Amino acid sequence: MKKALSTMLALTMAISMFTACGGGGTTSTGTSSSGSTNTSTAAEGDYAGQTLKVAAIETAYGSEMWQKVCDAFEAKTGATVELTTDKNLEDVIDPQMKAGNFYDVIHLATGREKALPETMLKENAIADISDVMDMKVLGEDVTVGEKIISGFTGNLTTNPYNDDKIYMMPMFYGPCGLFYNKANFTEGGGSLTLPTTWDEFFALADQTDIPLFTYPTAGYLDAFIYAMMPEVGGQEFFNKALQYDEATWASEDMGKMFDVLGKLAANTEKSTPSNGNADNFTKNQQLILDNKALFMPNGNWVIGEMADAPRAENFEWGFMALPAMEVNGDRYSYTFFEQCWVPAGSQNQDLAKVFISYLYSDEAAGIFAESGAVQPIAGMTDKLSDDNKVYYSVYDNGAKAAIGTFATTAPVEGMNFKQIFCFTMDSVVNGTKTAEQWWQDVQDACKTMAEAMQ
Repeated sequence: MKKALSTMLALTMAISMFTACGGGGTTSTGTSSSGSTNTSTAAEGDYAGQTLKVAAIETAYGSEMWQKVCDAFEAKTGATVELTTDKNLEDVIDPQMKAGNFYDVIHLATGREKALPETMLKENAIADISDVMDMKVLGEDVTVGEKIISGFTGNLTTNPYNDDKIYMMPMFYGPCGLFYNKANFTEGGGSLTLPTTWDEFFALADQTDIPLFTYPTAGYLDAFIYAMMPEVGGQEFFNKALQYDEATWASEDMGKMFDVLGKLAANTEKSTPSNGNADNFTKNQQLILDNKALFMPNGNWVIGEMADAPRAENFEWGFMALPAMEVNGDRYSYTFFEQCWVPAGSQNQDLAKVFISYLYSDEAAGIFAESGAVQPIAGMTDKLSDDNKVYYSVYDNGAKAAIGTFATTAPVEGMNFKQIFCFTMDSVVNGTKTAEQWWQDVQDACKTMAEAMQ
């Protein structure tokens, strides 16, 4: 793999969930008239004269990998691909689709601030693409479902209506956890012991003057809290919470989670909320490199984002799952993965499905991996560099994976659930709200969302 595979490590979400930052230009190639075809004839060269409109979010991976994949698809099928990439993809494609000009395949994850996929799901504006799982990968004698790692479908992200239908296909993934400077801890020659429980975590406040916590923006706390929920209550508890279950959110276990969040707020570097926005989020990430905060929730794309940033002497990235709630308790790392999908208004859905099947081919996966984008395909981790394996092997070191997002609901006027669920942390850090008030706000919001889901 190229050097980027071991140094860039950039994803999403947010990144999709997490790349709600930065601006960018749009690139587009290819011109022709659109058509449709039958996926059962997915033989090479069968799609000459047809045009596929593809839109992909440009994250730290860059856009070149998408151009290479589209070029390779054109060479295999004879189709023409019109590719659009942009760092603020929603601003480019949303107005066009509202005007009736739909793309055929879109790579844009849920969890971003503008919530375009979530809005379209609420409006039933994304196509059911369950049959892609049974399709042969273009150019290979294996189905898409046979190549995708177990657990990456059948969750509330890929199956947002909590049934057996897939609307969002899993793409680039990476574990999300706590990043830190190894040099501060005994593993890197420092004096601090890496905490394995939250009690040990907060005990560090008596051993160092460095604030314990920061976050790029409060939006990054979604994956962080997703990992905390199964720690306090287990997998079934987590699943019920994602479906806004009233008893789950009012439970004693959930209260323990907000107690931890309140303690984190009290130990968060105080400039974090003021810099926690799309323009200044890297200043919060810089706190870790400057030894001005000990831990930060993030995904492995942060390595690439901060590759050229200054850093303290002997700095070395460290990564771990969240501490356990108790000694010998389960530790979790949320697995974030980006998604691709097909708008229901697409006029070329059959060819769109063929293209999606090709995204899981060894050829396409190799192109993506050269830029550091890793897909949940069986055997991919065996091909990674040693640096990448440090992060992708977190589950081999005892951590459990948390996968899933909140269930889709009908539109709720005036409701910004993520703002309540995540960004209230800013107010708790600033002292304008308490963790108990945050907990109550989330309970109230979940009650509204549950009614919309029903």
